[in-house]
Amino acid sequence: METITALPWWTWPIAILLLIGIKDVFFNSKHTIKHNFPVVGHIRYLLEKIGPEMRQYIVANNREELPFNRSERSWIYASSKRENNYEGFGTDKDIHSPNFHFIKPQMFPFRVQAGHPNESDPDFLPVAKVIGAYHNRKKPFRPKSAINIGAMSYGSLSAKAVEAMNVGSLKSGCIHNTGEGGLSMYHSNGADVIFQIGTGYFGVRDEDGNFSFDKAEKIAENNPFVKAFEIKLSQGAKPGKGGVLPASKISAEIAEIRHIPKGQAALSPHYHSAFSNVDELLAFIEELSKRTGLPVGIKSAVGKLDYWHELAKKMKERNVGPDYIAIDGGEGGTGAAPPSFADHVSLPFFYAFSSVYRVFQEYNMEKNIVWVGSGKLGLPAKAIKAMALGVDMIYVAREAMMSIGCIQAQVCHTNRCPAGVATQNKWLQNGIHVPEKSDRLAQYMKTFRKEVIELTHAAGYEHPCEFNTCDIDISMGDSNTTQTMETCFGYTKTPVEFSGMHTLKD
Repeated sequence: METITALPWWTWPIAILLLIGIKDVFFNSKHTIKHNFPVVGHIRYLLEKIGPEMRQYIVANNREELPFNRSERSWIYASSKRENNYEGFGTDKDIHSPNFHFIKPQMFPFRVQAGHPNESDPDFLPVAKVIGAYHNRKKPFRPKSAINIGAMSYGSLSAKAVEAMNVGSLKSGCIHNTGEGGLSMYHSNGADVIFQIGTGYFGVRDEDGNFSFDKAEKIAENNPFVKAFEIKLSQGAKPGKGGVLPASKISAEIAEIRHIPKGQAALSPHYHSAFSNVDELLAFIEELSKRTGLPVGIKSAVGKLDYWHELAKKMKERNVGPDYIAIDGGEGGTGAAPPSFADHVSLPFFYAFSSVYRVFQEYNMEKNIVWVGSGKLGLPAKAIKAMALGVDMIYVAREAMMSIGCIQAQVCHTNRCPAGVATQNKWLQNGIHVPEKSDRLAQYMKTFRKEVIELTHAAGYEHPCEFNTCDIDISMGDSNTTQTMETCFGYTKTPVEFSGMHTLKD
């Protein structure tokens, strides 16, 4: 009987490469490079696939990456882990570059005296205004923290990511915005919550997809930790465009929370069906607040200003309207968006906010609004700049994601987030250890507030609400050298009523 000799081991790789080459040449109709350069052409697509990661960790320097450069990410990571977040040997930023901002220090900084709230609690930083006070809502409230978590919904983020953020918010005294995906059990760990209402009305919709005041009433009645409703008119990532949560992400749990059928994509229209103009918006706000007793705010990106003028004018004439206004800059990015929208639609935060604030100043209404800012403001110096323009409260979103492990892989829209933050993949989510990640979120928030307070004291103030547009200079990058924000943005911030930190304690 003839013995069959086994092929040498090295013939197997050759055979595999040969089969790949045959497939590339004769059975490939999509990729010209693979056809013309069989086998080796695959290297091109491999390098293209791993290129962003290679540039992020090897090629890019500390300051050139976007949306967040390595230096910014490192500060967030170190702050959340209680590590040393200082830098040595001076700044590596080009401080003469256009738009660089300088916070003006005072010769004699503010001194924390014995018994001052910041003596025992260095990150004590409530909002100076009370949300809902001006319109005499039944349940007005003062946010315990001027830095809070912006809108990110369960569905776009994983269950464990939402839970870690909510538990971390409880530990640090922050507010947690639900995003437009409805209120889930993962938002219900004890932190104060703002319920966002998007165009899909998820969680507060009837069987036909229309807004239900009855369901909103039940949300407020059954969940005392819900402190306000927020109507999302648009978001910075894609203003004027709706959203889609793919059917593959719609679990039975998400379907129940959003009040939608399982197995179907969750569609957010690009418009509201409950109102379509300023008059109807104002009526909607008043009805919602009347029936729930809660303050109501609005969130919007900014472009044309005609409706903002109409809104401010009618608010003044009728003494009605939103209790707070959240301005979302075009830098916003937790929502996946077509590049044309993400890159070109809506104004960046500082231009957007200053434009709307000036409009409300024209009608002497700016002091009656609690102003919220959102759009890459999750670093202390940027937060101070926003507050000097008139912002009372900061939303952070992507920065909060980083504090619980996001590595800026920029695959949020693929359901393949390697950090388990923006995916419904159970295996990837299991990498998030909620107790540890919630501690990191809480520590990031506390460190953020502490450094905002330290910058405030360096400028001679007790609370950042005291900053004004003349307290920060902007580099022009030319022979004008610098100009104050007062000159650059064309207004002086209206002073906020403030009688000392001790008056803000519960």
